[in-house]
Amino acid sequence: MADDEDLLLLAEDLRAAVGGFVRRIRPFATIPPGQASVLGYLDRTGALSIAELARLDEVRHQSMTRTVNLLADRELVVVGPVDTDRRKVAVTITDRGRRQLAEQRHTRASVIAEALRSRLDEQELAIVSRIPGILGKIPG
Repeated sequence: MADDEDLLLLAEDLRAAVGGFVRRIRPFATIPPGQASVLGYLDRTGALSIAELARLDEVRHQSMTRTVNLLADRELVVVGPVDTDRRKVAVTITDRGRRQLAEQRHTRASVIAEALRSRLDEQELAIVSRIPGILGKIPG
């Protein structure tokens, strides 16, 4: 087993590599990151309140309200009353929002797939295929 110093160096290398990867993929985004994050939550979980979205994204309620309003202006989400409590509102992704999110995901995945195809050999591809499962274990 590696000692603490080796693990710290590995952690720093991993942080830098993942950060660089994200920065290289970011230009292919068609939806701003904060808005894409909200659409992703809604796509995976269904309708959520603004407070729940703010908690998930670790932002203030006012910031999330602004993000939700921008998405609503683009007709990517709808905001409406909760059936069980008309005083509360729920944010729901629209079909248009789902399509735009799927298009962005597809575009970014295509860019990554092309890079994998053109830059990695079979052995490297076998290693990379294990990375999502491994990253799913950390942190936590």
